[in-house]
Amino acid sequence: MKYVVTLNGKNYEVEVTEQEAVLLSASDAAAAPAPAAAPSPAAPSAPAAPAVVAGDGTKVPSPMPGTILSVSVSVGQTIKSGDVLMVLEAMKMENDIVAPCDGTVKQLFVSKGSTVNTDDVLVVI
Repeated sequence: MKYVVTLNGKNYEVEVTEQEAVLLSASDAAAAPAPAAAPSPAAPSAPAAPAVVAGDGTKVPSPMPGTILSVSVSVGQTIKSGDVLMVLEAMKMENDIVAPCDGTVKQLFVSKGSTVNTDDVLVVI
């Protein structure tokens, strides 16, 4: 069976396979280990956030909530598409935030140790 699940405002298609159902009482359910979720190619674990082009530049939003571990750029710096702008830690995973386009860093809204939410603007190119 396929379902559409909305997480942080984004839709993901999830496929669930049928397995033998086992009925548990409430006390059994608390003691039973949770089944491991199988990775699905239809639901990426860390979807890339699209850059938003505005009149004042290209805004690079945070793809997920987390903490900024390092910032590799500064205001006025010239960058190329694909350059690592910063590293975002989310759920004990380090995620490179890369430049979506060539340009010059116009504004930087975070620093090392900053906590960000999904879609917070990190930098404007």
